[in-house]
Amino acid sequence: MAETNWAGNYTYGARSIHAPRSLEELQELVAKTPRLRILGSRHSFTEIADADELVSVERLPRQIAVDRDAMTVAVSGAVRYGELAEELARHDVALANLASLPHIAVAGAVSTATHGSGDHNGNLATAVTALELVTSDGDLLEVGRGQPDFEGLVVGLGAVGALTRVTLDLEPAYEVRQHVFEGLRWETLYEQFDAITASGYSVSVFHRWGETTEQVWIKTHADSPAPEELFDAHPSPENRHPIPGLDPASCTPQRGAPGPWFDRLPHFRMGFTPSSGEEIQSEYIVPRTHGPAAIEAVRGLGRTLRPLIQVSEIRTIAADSLWMSPQYGRDTVAIHFTWVPEQAAVRRALVDLEAALAPFDARPHWGKLFLADAETIGRLYERRGDFVRLLERVDPRAAFRNEWLDVRVLGRP
Repeated sequence: MAETNWAGNYTYGARSIHAPRSLEELQELVAKTPRLRILGSRHSFTEIADADELVSVERLPRQIAVDRDAMTVAVSGAVRYGELAEELARHDVALANLASLPHIAVAGAVSTATHGSGDHNGNLATAVTALELVTSDGDLLEVGRGQPDFEGLVVGLGAVGALTRVTLDLEPAYEVRQHVFEGLRWETLYEQFDAITASGYSVSVFHRWGETTEQVWIKTHADSPAPEELFDAHPSPENRHPIPGLDPASCTPQRGAPGPWFDRLPHFRMGFTPSSGEEIQSEYIVPRTHGPAAIEAVRGLGRTLRPLIQVSEIRTIAADSLWMSPQYGRDTVAIHFTWVPEQAAVRRALVDLEAALAPFDARPHWGKLFLADAETIGRLYERRGDFVRLLERVDPRAAFRNEWLDVRVLGRP
């Protein structure tokens, strides 16, 4: 087979991809397969989802069951956030936050702690109230918030089992406005960092490590005051794409026009290619207390980074208690890189980048390209040892482990 991920920078090495059509068929397949990984929407940029045998859950029956009394929704793991949002809109309910693009599957996003932005918004996994997964013996395991192991299973990196159903918190539907400001000076970002990230419900700073930042996207609830100014930045006179020169038609509406939460919180719209489509992504997440210093350390590499950068983004994410979440135990600042599709050159740049960020305890995003090994990762995650022991209990034959997990996260068994 010659199957690739969404961006085309990684070709899966699996011998075959299985596509069960029922939960029972999935259970039987998992129980009899020595080593396997679950393949979702293919938005990861590394071999995190690869194995000798892959299982696509795309053909499993879709379920989106809204419980208005409990204000939760039970959703099949393969459902994409864009699909989920359409159904939630029919019930006049919403999620608290979304990632930059709605094209990603719920199971994969939760399992890798994918996030949006906002000082008080946790990553997408923090909305999970319950999980159903198929363990390596083919049995169904159901666990809910507050039960033993829950906080270790949610951000499971695909290693705890095949995530078949996720239950998420809901809230009443709301509208959001989006404003874009341009030309914010770096010095202003550092001096007014808290005020800038607090200027909206969700805030993103886009740039290419040049003389100034380029765009600040501020998303506010429609019933909150709209930002009229942002220090030394100026309002954009027209709609923008985060990557200069690309058509903003693929982006969610800007210039303060109110609209439903699902059509403003992501940067990109369903039905369009998100970002540039031909890219590699990396992201490093540092404690909020280190945010401006870590950003400035990366700026020192600007001459190396700029030829490889399509765009970078700075966001904030709130702390949580999920063991393998990059936000575990600390409010954070995420420094994201959308690279040109030149894998070898990007990997060379990551050597210097990770060295520059090492003093700031930078945790990499699990679904994006990074170089750190399990020894380094272990120092950054206080609960990694507990997570390894949890895997030994729920997957004693290590059916869901792969080379990437051993080298990058868990260490050799």
